[in-house]
Amino acid sequence: MRNFVATVATAALAAQGASAHYIFQALSKGTAKGTPYEFVRRNTNYNSPVTDLASNDLRCNVGGATGGNTSTVEMNAGDPFTFTLDTAVYHQGPISLYMSKAPGAAAEYDGSGDWFKFYDWGPTFSGGQASWNMQAQYSSTIPKCIPDGEYLLRIQSLAIHNPGSTPQFYIGCGQVKVSGGGSSSPTPTTKIPGAFKATDPGYTANIYNNFNSYTVPGPAVFSC
Repeated sequence: MRNFVATVATAALAAQGASAHYIFQALSKGTAKGTPYEFVRRNTNYNSPVTDLASNDLRCNVGGATGGNTSTVEMNAGDPFTFTLDTAVYHQGPISLYMSKAPGAAAEYDGSGDWFKFYDWGPTFSGGQASWNMQAQYSSTIPKCIPDGEYLLRIQSLAIHNPGSTPQFYIGCGQVKVSGGGSSSPTPTTKIPGAFKATDPGYTANIYNNFNSYTVPGPAVFSC
């Protein structure tokens, strides 16, 4: 009987852990909810995170190295867009937006080129407490000054809810074709993997102990 109870408890914890995971599965113009996997590359690891800092899966998730049947959405520079998840972000940690210009068609690009970050949702500190923006949708705009072309548009949730354990990356990549842009060369740029290190303060932070400031891992945010 004791073994049975232990088995049930273990199964319940496993189910709880899986249900606490989430997937960025839709991208749309404006603030619409979007259709799952129409413009976002389909991953093959269900809702599991990526945890290996040296893995190419950090780019566009497991199974997201190419576009497959994913369509590419056309947007003008400066247009708003929205990423939608299957369920709201459940784990504390920053949300970041990155882009990487494809040498040709976004659907054929593996993300091995340069990436730039253009937005972070970090914590807000007030009254000695930190709050995180844990939503089911995240909206921003395509930078107005970037060159025309096809890009991977990447969103990342870095879950740091369990200090002492390996942080978790939840990732989705959309495919976009940008028109009406400018001539700026976004800086700084980085490679993925390589943008995040195990020694980054924002990677190793203990959000439950003396937590009163935070630096989001990765390069500085580019703005036009």
